[in-house]
Amino acid sequence: MAGRSLEELQKRYNKVAPDKKRGAFGPPGRPGRRQPGAKGKGKPKNTGATVKRIWSYVAKYKLRIMLVVLFMLVSTVTSLAGSYMLRPVINSLIAPETTPKEKIAGLASILGVVAAIYAVGIISNYMQGRLMVTVSLHASEQLRNDLFKKLEALPVRYFDSESTGNIMSRFTNDIDNIDTMLNQTLTQLISGAITLVGTLSLMIYTSPLLTAITVAFVPLLLLGGRFVAMKSAKYYTAQQAALGAVNGYIEESVSGQKVVKVFNHESINVDEFEELNGDMRSKQMGAQFFGGLMGPVLGNITQICYGVIAGVGGLLCLLKGFDIGGVSIFANYSRQFSQPINMISQQTSTIFAALAGAERVFDIMDREPEKAFDTVNANPETIDGEVEFRNVTFGYLPEKTVLKNISLKVPSGKKVAFVGSTGAGKTTVTNLINRFYDIEQGEILIDGINIKDIDRDFLRKNIAVVLQDTHLFTGTVMENIRYGRPDATDEEVIAAAKTASAHSFIMRLSDGYGTLLEGDGANLSQGQRQLLNIARASISLAPILILDEATSSVDTRTEKHIEHGMDRLMKNRTTFVIAHRLSTVRDADEIMVLEKGEIMERGTHDELLAMKGRYYELYTGKKELD
Repeated sequence: MAGRSLEELQKRYNKVAPDKKRGAFGPPGRPGRRQPGAKGKGKPKNTGATVKRIWSYVAKYKLRIMLVVLFMLVSTVTSLAGSYMLRPVINSLIAPETTPKEKIAGLASILGVVAAIYAVGIISNYMQGRLMVTVSLHASEQLRNDLFKKLEALPVRYFDSESTGNIMSRFTNDIDNIDTMLNQTLTQLISGAITLVGTLSLMIYTSPLLTAITVAFVPLLLLGGRFVAMKSAKYYTAQQAALGAVNGYIEESVSGQKVVKVFNHESINVDEFEELNGDMRSKQMGAQFFGGLMGPVLGNITQICYGVIAGVGGLLCLLKGFDIGGVSIFANYSRQFSQPINMISQQTSTIFAALAGAERVFDIMDREPEKAFDTVNANPETIDGEVEFRNVTFGYLPEKTVLKNISLKVPSGKKVAFVGSTGAGKTTVTNLINRFYDIEQGEILIDGINIKDIDRDFLRKNIAVVLQDTHLFTGTVMENIRYGRPDATDEEVIAAAKTASAHSFIMRLSDGYGTLLEGDGANLSQGQRQLLNIARASISLAPILILDEATSSVDTRTEKHIEHGMDRLMKNRTTFVIAHRLSTVRDADEIMVLEKGEIMERGTHDELLAMKGRYYELYTGKKELD
C-alpha cells in the first residue's frame, strides 16, 4: 500500500481555516474523520493590522518602553561620542609640534574619558536588554493566555476541523517567533533609528560632501534589502505552515501509535512523514537562504561605500586640508550609518516568521465564539428535564441534510433510546441537545424554553454526557471523577464511583482514589476508563443524561456488572441512550428507530417487536446493523 502524496498530506495537515463548504469531518455531513482541502496561507493578508495588534500587547508597558528608549538614547550617544574621540587622538598623535611626553599625557587623558563614556554605554545596554526581555515575556504570556481563553470559547465545530498538532503549533512555534521579534527586533529597530539620526547629524557636522556621497548609497541598500525581503517573505510564511503540518502529523501518529502498529502501517507513516519533513526542509532552505543573503548583500554595498569614502576623504586631505582624524572617524561613521539599515534588513527573517505566526494566532482569535444565548436570556431557576424536538431539520453541510423534520417529546425522568444504522443521525440528535451545533430549522425546547435562549454554560451544566470515546486528564482518580462537579466532597465522589460500580476496582489500585492516572488513563483498562467516565457523569447531578454508546467499549461481563449502576445513574433523570447492543435499550420508555435522518418507528420494545418492522429485523438478527 502506497502512502499518500505530498499534495494530499499538505491539504490534510497544512490547514489554517476550514472550508465552509466542507464538513468538519468525513464523510461529508456528519462528524468523523477530517476532510482534505484546506490550504495554508500565502502572503500575510494585512501586515499593518497584524503589527498594530502585536503592538497592543506591548503598549501596556509604556513606562518600561520609555525607559528602554532612554537607555538606548544614552547608549547611542556614548557610542557616537566614543567614536568621535578618535579624531582628537589621531590628530594629536600626528601633530609635529607636540613632544612625545605631551602626546602620551594627552592620550592618557582622552583614553580615560573614552573609558568613562563606554562604561556608561555598557550599563545602558544592560538595562535596556533587561527591561526589553521583561516586556517581551509579559506580552507573550498575555498572548498565550488570550489564545487559550479564545480556544475555550470556540465551538466544537472548530476542533472537529482543525488538527491538534496545528493548534499546538500556534502556542509554541508561532508565539515563540513573536517573542523573539519583540525581544530582539523591536529593540534593534528603535536603536537603529536613534543611531541613524545621531550618526547622520555627526556626519553632516564633520563633512557635508562625504555625507552626500554616503547618503547616495542608501537607495542601493534599500533596493537590495527590499529584493531579498520580498523573496524571503513568502518562504517564511510557507515555512510556518509546513511546520504546523509536520506537528499535526506527529501528534496524530503518536496518539494513534497502537493502531499504526496493529495494521503494520509504520513504513507508510515513515514515508509520509519524510514527504512532509522534506517539504518543510525545502521551505526552510528558501527562508534561511534568503534570510542569510541579506547580510552579505548589504555588507558588500557598505564596503563599496566605505572604499569610496576613504578615497574621496584622502583627496580632501591632500587638496583641501581636511584633517586625517576627520577622515578616519567619517569612514567609521559611514559604516555606523549603514549598520542600522543592514541590521534592520537582516531582521526581516525574524519579522516575517513572527508576522506569519501572528496571523495564524490571530486567525484563531478572530473566530466567532459560541454565543451564550441567541435572543434573550431565559434561564429557568432549575431544569426538570422535559425535552422536545419540533420539526428539527439539520445538516453539517447546507447541501446535505442529516436529520429531516424530527419531532419528539420526552417527559422529565423518562428514558428514550435511539437505534439504527451507522450514519442515521443518532449522535447528531444528542449533539444538538448540547448545542454543540445550532439548528437552522425547527426548535429544541427544554422545559418549554428554546435552548437558544438558555445560557450555554447553564444548559450544559444540566446535561451529563458519557461518550463512546473516553478521555481522562492527568491527575488522580478522585480529581477525574470530581471533574463532573468541582465542588463535590470526597464522600460524594466515592458515592458516585459506587453508583457507577467503579469503587471496587478503584480500591484495588495502588493508591486507591489517590492513584495518579497516566496519559489519558493509559494505566487502566478501557472498561475501567469508561467506568470513571460514568462516575463523572453521576456526580454532576444533571437532570438530563446522554449515553452515547457508553458501554460499547466494555466487555459483556463488565457490562452486566454495571447494569445496576447504570439503572441507579438514570433514576429520576431524562435519559437519551444511543446503542448498537439492542439488549441495553429493552427497558427504555420509548425507542426511536432512525434511518437516513428520519424516525421510521417508535414505541416500546414489545410494541416494536409486534410491528415486525425494522426494529424487529435488527433485534432478531434477520438484518444486521450497517
